[in-house]
Amino acid sequence: MSKKGREKRDSDISRESLSAQILAALTKTPDQGFNYKQIAKRLNITDAPGGQMISDILRDLAKQGSVQEIFHGKYKAKVTRGYITGTVDMTRMGYGFISTDDLDDDVFVTAKNLKTALHGDKVKVWLYAKRKGARPEGEVVEIIERWRTSFVGTVEIMPNFAFLIPDNKNMPFDLFIPSSKLNGAKQGQKAVAKVTDWDPKSKNPVAEIINVLGYPGLHETEMHAILAEFELPYSFTEEVEADAEKIPGEITEKDIKVRRDFRKVPTFTIDPADAKDFDDALSLKQLENGNWEIGVHIADVTHYVKMDSLVEEEAKQRATSIYLVDRVVPMLPERLSNHICSLNQSEDKLTYSAVFELNDKSEVINEWFGRTIINSDKRFSYNEAQQVIDTGDGDMKEQVLLLHRLAQQLRAKRFASGAFAFEKVEVRFDLDEAGKPLGIKFREMGTANQLIEEFMLLANKRVAEYVGKKLRGKTFVYRIHDKPDPEKISNFSHFITRFGYKLIEDDKTSLPKAMNKLLHSVAGKKEQNIIETLALRSMAKAIYSTDNIGHYGLSFKYYTHFTSPIRRYPDMMVHRLMSAYLAEENPGSKDKYEKLCDHSSKMERLAAEAERASVKYKQVEYMSDKTGKVFEGVISGVTEWGIYVEIVENQCEGMIHIRELADDFYEYDEENYCIKGRSTGKIYTLGDRVNIEVVKADLQKKQLDYRLADK
Repeated sequence: MSKKGREKRDSDISRESLSAQILAALTKTPDQGFNYKQIAKRLNITDAPGGQMISDILRDLAKQGSVQEIFHGKYKAKVTRGYITGTVDMTRMGYGFISTDDLDDDVFVTAKNLKTALHGDKVKVWLYAKRKGARPEGEVVEIIERWRTSFVGTVEIMPNFAFLIPDNKNMPFDLFIPSSKLNGAKQGQKAVAKVTDWDPKSKNPVAEIINVLGYPGLHETEMHAILAEFELPYSFTEEVEADAEKIPGEITEKDIKVRRDFRKVPTFTIDPADAKDFDDALSLKQLENGNWEIGVHIADVTHYVKMDSLVEEEAKQRATSIYLVDRVVPMLPERLSNHICSLNQSEDKLTYSAVFELNDKSEVINEWFGRTIINSDKRFSYNEAQQVIDTGDGDMKEQVLLLHRLAQQLRAKRFASGAFAFEKVEVRFDLDEAGKPLGIKFREMGTANQLIEEFMLLANKRVAEYVGKKLRGKTFVYRIHDKPDPEKISNFSHFITRFGYKLIEDDKTSLPKAMNKLLHSVAGKKEQNIIETLALRSMAKAIYSTDNIGHYGLSFKYYTHFTSPIRRYPDMMVHRLMSAYLAEENPGSKDKYEKLCDHSSKMERLAAEAERASVKYKQVEYMSDKTGKVFEGVISGVTEWGIYVEIVENQCEGMIHIRELADDFYEYDEENYCIKGRSTGKIYTLGDRVNIEVVKADLQKKQLDYRLADK
């Protein structure tokens, strides 16, 4: 059918019929929310009028009470049953709240009525008859899925049995360990215990020690404890390592014959100085017509890692490499990540490439995707490449400077089209041989980082466009980013006025343009970190999905992850899908890839949380010998139990408990991000500058306690 005919068909759908189709689509997956673009995708409606009609109908259905708007622009089926499903948010006191999209409020469940459900578990809850003005209450009738069955904690040994005291603040029960199940754990050691049984009549679950981590306070113990807390791996099994060893690393003539050969084209990599794996390289040569051929060459991981192999299954489960303060926990065994697949200098390497012909204005004239072979001439660190850019001299200066110029043009176009300019400063530590932090430093992106970033973005964008536009309707893995919740943006806009900033000054200014102007204005100022942090929190989170809604933050209609298959499983999926389509083969069902997208998004979140936990631990350790010292800080959070303060010079965040504010009785004002003294009217609010004294550094809880001080 022609495009014109298809658009006519889309627009001619009656409103009544479309309403029924929308309700059917939402009812089919009642636990999942959708925006109008996702509904349109499922109903195969592609024209703008059809999409607008879906948006209008969803709003009308929400007003009628037929569907529920779970947050701005996202809808799900309305629950009319006495049961709801949701996730347990556990408290230290043992009771919990069930967070669910089925209701506007969380459901309160007493400790008795949780019936062995724990924090993070997915449960089915029977709702009690609601009392007027009261929070909904209920009881757990079924544990649908356990969030976790293993816990990290400290071993307490009694004469005839033992307990594991969990580190997790959301786990209110100690785990009972029979003496026969200690597996060598000693008093006071950190260990991992797995729940084996829990009689609902018993207060404590029964468990066994499955891994002894070591004594608290030791660097290795604590890093392994963080990984175990998030149920992330820190080593490969012998079977996976053995499977990796069987993979042949030699490049054969047969391999070369089916690839474009770039070994004589000037090629280089740019990575952090301490990097061990190099999964992307750039090549450059001038064509006879004066344009530039730029190769974005990516490690061809899927050539080596075969489907259904042990290495493949392990990579699928891990889904990502994990970056803690002192180490990388790789997705692939070292033989692959650091050697066979890594694009090491002066070695022939098999690659998967996106090759572009660009003119002097950085406009893409032609493109090609496929398998290649390269030999990198130079391994640059970011500092080394930056020096070439800054001085105009050094190894491969012609290639580096030309690519730098083109990258800056690409960058300018991206921001002009509405991309956000978020560049969060990364916290790094100087560690001694024992892992003790000697100092804190911050790593900012320079133009050498931007050079690599822009060409990786170009490759990711054009690969996604190739499938999404040219092969319309084909299954693919997209990196998507939804528009922000207007309420969050409104709250953020209100907050920054206390610093004298405005987000949007007139109706003609777009949000990305206004946000970029704001971020530029705060650069180098004391409030920079808190404003950047809160700006990021106001944005939606990027995820992987087979349903494309575009990437709002980058202002791309099509985007994917193609450029880091050594450390991200979605990139491996993209390589396999591209290979299938280039060979005109069927890659398999969409449902299979959607499940893998969900898993990859989940593992990405867990890896990020583990990284933050390791940073927090080292910050607390760094501050542990600074009790009694006074620092200048900024209030970074306000809660009913106190205020959080971030030290300006090192970004170490701690809490001033409300009980420490003895000069008045302070009340929490959630709407205005502040606490206010009842008698004096004194206010402490988000963004205020205060002097603090370090009172305590609790490594066990990863927590810093401060109090207000004069300086």
